[in-house]
Amino acid sequence: MDQSGITAVTPKSPWGSVAPLPPTCSLTDVMSEQLAKQLEEENSDFPTLTNPGADLLLSDEVSETTSDLMLAQMLQMQFDREFDDQLRREEKKFNGDSKVSISFENYRMVHPYEDSDSSEDEVDWQDTRHDPYRAEKPQTTPRKGFTGKGKNITTKHDEVTCGRKNTARMDNFAPEVHVGDGLGMDLKLSNQVFNSLKQHCYSEQRRSARLHDKKEHSTAEQAVDPRTRLLMYKMVNSGVLENINGCISTGKESVVFHANGGSLEEQPVPDEVVLKVFKTTLNEFKNRDRYIKDDYRFIDRFSKLNPRKIIRLWAEKEMHNLSRMKKAEIPCPEVVLLKKHILVMSFIGEDHVPAPKLKDVTLSSEDMKSAFYQALHLMQQLYQECNLVHADLSEYNMLWHKGKVWLIDVSQSIEPTHPHALEFLFRDCRNVSTFFQKRGVIEAMSVYELFNAVSGLNIPIGEEDEAEKLTRLYSQSVSMQQTYCV
Repeated sequence: MDQSGITAVTPKSPWGSVAPLPPTCSLTDVMSEQLAKQLEEENSDFPTLTNPGADLLLSDEVSETTSDLMLAQMLQMQFDREFDDQLRREEKKFNGDSKVSISFENYRMVHPYEDSDSSEDEVDWQDTRHDPYRAEKPQTTPRKGFTGKGKNITTKHDEVTCGRKNTARMDNFAPEVHVGDGLGMDLKLSNQVFNSLKQHCYSEQRRSARLHDKKEHSTAEQAVDPRTRLLMYKMVNSGVLENINGCISTGKESVVFHANGGSLEEQPVPDEVVLKVFKTTLNEFKNRDRYIKDDYRFIDRFSKLNPRKIIRLWAEKEMHNLSRMKKAEIPCPEVVLLKKHILVMSFIGEDHVPAPKLKDVTLSSEDMKSAFYQALHLMQQLYQECNLVHADLSEYNMLWHKGKVWLIDVSQSIEPTHPHALEFLFRDCRNVSTFFQKRGVIEAMSVYELFNAVSGLNIPIGEEDEAEKLTRLYSQSVSMQQTYCV
């Protein structure tokens, strides 16, 4: 009530009663209370420590933690543990599912408190830094080149020091060179011995490289190079061959494989065929170009600097020679297919068993006599009808099959116009005559008689010595070559 006697009425708030204001407090007290709550929440979020550092903090033995050194050690241990965990995660992320993985083992912090799944006696062979079985290298002089002082100084030229240094340098040899256990003992190698070993190591490396290259790019005995193997696989895949069974013969110029025939569009393929793979090296037949460079059929295509081209010409030459012989009805293999230096021919034999050579077969006297006359007739047909000289005819290149003599291996056969034709013919006659005379064939002709019967030259056989006969033979061959050229 005021002085006039009128009572003042306080208007009522539309929002209801007003709460009493809290008591005022200083800003310092408010900040302290908020900080205390924040610290309490952060402490409640931390999990209970289970690492060895926390165990040390909770240990009864360590009651005093006021030491700075103790706190620093525990913090360092916790940091190392987190660093190792991070490395493991990085290593797992980097390797993924790869079969080849890397390891950060050398960068990890190894501590004695870390547990190990393996026993204490087990040796970790992945970490070779502490391998107890690794041989220690002999100690050598330091980089400065000498040790000691005054009269006891030892330079790098000292005999004992050089010997130990040479022994340590043996570890740098190629892995193929086994140096034994010399690195694990106090072995002293002189410079002369070390230089000899070093030179031998280099020589063996070069020789191994040459042998490897030759093996990869050549056709050796009972083996083929990758290019030839690819050609053989293509023949099987294309259906020309059903399968390749294996090697049945090797010679100085070729390797022969047995195979089962497939099919061709142009002509039928026999059930059994042979693959004659001509060797791509000239190691065993170095004078091979002697038989082809003067042949007019290949003289324009001959290249002595390219051995692979010579091999292909060699295979092509045998194909042409066999075709001539087949037209004259001479018993010989029939050509099926020619692929570069691989010649596919019909198989002479039965049930995977090749016909025996005339050298290996055992015949009666009548069969041996028949074989001689067959060989004589074949040589005459070859020379007169096919216009060819075998140039390598012997008991090794004549097969006995079904009571008949078959001729094989005519890749080196030449025509009578070749400069050495009669020389090779005379050699063939000598081989055939010598073989049948040794087998007891009375009807076997002498060398000159057989030569005259095949060539038709009718060289007189007198009492002169062998040199005069050969001189007359070669003079006759020259005149015969001139006749063929005309």
